[in-house]
Amino acid sequence: MYAVLNVSTDLNTLERKETINIHRGSFMSKTITLRLSEETYKVFRKLADRDNRPISNFIETAVKRFIEHNVLVDEFEMEEIRNNKDLNKSLKSGLADMKSKKGRLIE
Repeated sequence: MYAVLNVSTDLNTLERKETINIHRGSFMSKTITLRLSEETYKVFRKLADRDNRPISNFIETAVKRFIEHNVLVDEFEMEEIRNNKDLNKSLKSGLADMKSKKGRLIE
């Protein structure tokens, strides 16, 4: 058995520049349909109720936190990457090797 849940979100666009930025603001929110098992729905519902907020807001916040912690590079980490001369030299060398089709792909 599955519960069908409509979720509104304002996680508008992911833009790729040097890092991925999550835009928040006055953009129109979008509605999606999300299919969850009954068990997962109950867990989400319980956690949302504990925080006294709608389940859609709980899911939106959880997804944003996941992206921020697992996908995005914050400004401090990016600054550390930019200032690491050995890392940048290695990355540039790898990029040059890739462009000249030097080496092989290891999966």
